[in-house]
This record gives sequence, structure tokens and C-alpha cells, in this order.
Amino acid sequence: MKRPKFSIGSWAFSFGPFEKNPWSFDKFLAYARNAKYDGIEINGFMPHPHPDVFNTFAKCKDLKNKIEDFGLGISGYAPDFRDVPPAEVSEDKYLELIRKTAEFCNHLEINTLRIDTISHPNRMPENEYITRFNRLSKTWHSAAELCLDAGIKLVWEFEPGFWLNKPSEIIAIVENVGHKNFKVLFDSSHAYMCSVIGARQSGEKETLEGGINEFAKLLKDHIGHFHLIDSDGTLHNNETSTHAPFGQGFINFHELIRTVRQEVESLSWWCFDFCFCPTTEEDGKKAIPFVEKILKEIE
Repeated sequence: MKRPKFSIGSWAFSFGPFEKNPWSFDKFLAYARNAKYDGIEINGFMPHPHPDVFNTFAKCKDLKNKIEDFGLGISGYAPDFRDVPPAEVSEDKYLELIRKTAEFCNHLEINTLRIDTISHPNRMPENEYITRFNRLSKTWHSAAELCLDAGIKLVWEFEPGFWLNKPSEIIAIVENVGHKNFKVLFDSSHAYMCSVIGARQSGEKETLEGGINEFAKLLKDHIGHFHLIDSDGTLHNNETSTHAPFGQGFINFHELIRTVRQEVESLSWWCFDFCFCPTTEEDGKKAIPFVEKILKEIE
């Protein structure tokens, strides 16, 4: 199977066990280069690159040159949108931040922008659920159009820790947004927790008999970005998926990659997501050989 370019998310060294003493971006770049990654995916939470700091083309150009000096590309950007949960704020307020972020991405020649619902997965009255669902669909449709004009693909990363985490809800919102430039970011750990464990789902739990592979098939034609990491079936701090090092969880990556092959083989980048993993510094070096071996074994 064709090998894509591999990146690693910089959030792995600034969230969770690294939160009190996050790595500098330069230290992260050196790690990614030395661990043989082709590129990085940028965490938009300070102290890593943020549009309020890199607020001119010249500053972004210097940043891009620095990343390239380490021999690295950029697979995507994951901004800090905590203040604008799209189902709860006005469309104008959300799109204002999308525009600023899209400009930042354009300056760095980043063509994939990651978003999430931000809202907690709490149970709510049906009328409120419908209102929020419709507002979210409309706002994300507008955001997808704005990003299309900017030459950027908009991808939604679903996960147990945020609202809309049942397989049927995830499929429903993608179909309701109904825009060719709106895709799903398929994170293997989140997909496992949503389809096999039913973690943090409100009301009646919804899982799939065929698990993560069935879920991937249901999302056929909607996968626009790919995050790879294992899952041990637990939550980190009872909030979101534990991102377990490869081989320390329950995901059969031979089966998963075969299932999503048609969707992900055409993607330029696959990102390794070690979010909240305390052993990232060591296990991040093992990720590429682990996946490369699988790719060689898949006909």
C-alpha cells in the first residue's frame, strides 16, 4: 500500500502531562525531524503558533521558513476556538474567527483546518437539541464555503468529550451540513470510543456491532483527514479518548486501514495523534515503523 507523508501533532507536547511545562515549538520541531516525521500538525493553543502572534504575512513566512529548515511540512492546523462553540454563538462571531484563521493558514500554505463542536456532551431538552443542531449545521455550511474560497479543507474531529458523539449523530450532522468542503477527521481512537464503547453518550448508548470498521464504512466518502493512534477503551480523566501508544490497545490496524483504504490512500498526510500520552517522547519514535510495517503487509 502506498505510504503517505506522516506528521505528528504538536499538541502531544503541550497538553495533558506536558501542560505545566509545554515544549517550545523549536524543541518540538527538532523532535519531529529526529523521529523521521515528514511534517507536523500545528496545535493552535499558545505557546504554539497562534494567529494573534503570527499576525502578519512576514511573521508567518519566517515561521514557515523555520519549519522548512527542519525539513518538515505542515499537514494541518488545529486552532483554539474554545470561546466560540458553533452551536451556541452567532454565526457571525464564529465566521469572524474562521476568517482570521484561514488567513493564517493561507500565509503558511496550510490547506487543512480542524474544528470540533466544543460544546460538552450533556443531555438537553429535545427542542434545545434541535435548535443547536440546526444552528451548527448552518454555521458549519457557511464556514465550509468560506474555507473553500480560501482553498482550505474544513474537517470536523468528533470525539466522546464533545457534543454529537453517537455514530448516528455524527453521520447526521455531516449530511445536514451538506457541503462538499466539509469532511470528517477520522481519529482512530475517538472512532473506537464512539462506536465500540459508546463513551460519554447521553441517553441511550449507541454502539455498532461491527465496531470501528463498520463506523468507517458508514462514513465512506466523508473522510477528509486521518489521525492514527491506538485505544485501550478508556477515557483520559473521564473526558475524552485515551490515546494509547500503538500496540497497547484494541484496534486492529490491519483491518482498519484495509477498510478505509479507498478514502485515506488519496490523502497526502496521515497524522499521528499522541494527545495526553505521557510516553509520547519515546513512543512517538516507534509510530512510523509500526504503521510502515502494516502498509507493507497490506496488499
